[in-house]
Amino acid sequence: MPDARLAIPADDPDAVVTERDLETLAEQLGRTPRGVVGIAARCACGRPLVVRTAPRLENGTPFPTTFYLTSPGAVAAASTLEANGVMREMSERLTEDEELAAAYRRAHEHYLAQREALGHVEEIDGISAGGMPTRVKCLHVLVGHALAAGPGVNPLGDEALERVRDVWRPDRCTC
Repeated sequence: MPDARLAIPADDPDAVVTERDLETLAEQLGRTPRGVVGIAARCACGRPLVVRTAPRLENGTPFPTTFYLTSPGAVAAASTLEANGVMREMSERLTEDEELAAAYRRAHEHYLAQREALGHVEEIDGISAGGMPTRVKCLHVLVGHALAAGPGVNPLGDEALERVRDVWRPDRCTC
């Protein structure tokens, strides 16, 4: 089985969205995917883990979530962390740990730059996703960003991935 393709650059052939990817995304999401402009990370089997989405959907709605976690196993793992109060704990640590807060702010800036590269949307200018840069509001966003950007970019996304390692890992297919 090939290695998981994490942090796929936008110009990489693996980032190109195929018809099969769109079918898989519809299965994963239970609805027609919206605003997909690329695959930001793939499972070891080649299916999408994270999609790159346009900052404005086809119907004109601003959409701040550039990296959308789609893999059911990853979504379930992030949901379990959320249900166990991990977001609250992480948010508290952001107020106490200046180094962590600075790294999280850099993750926020990276997220904004990645979205801006897809197009400017005034309504969401300066707003990233998942609560960045001051709190943790959605671990799905942070995990998606960590998978798309690669290790060392989003410290709390990396931490969430480490916390779920026993039940879900990006280098092992659970599709």
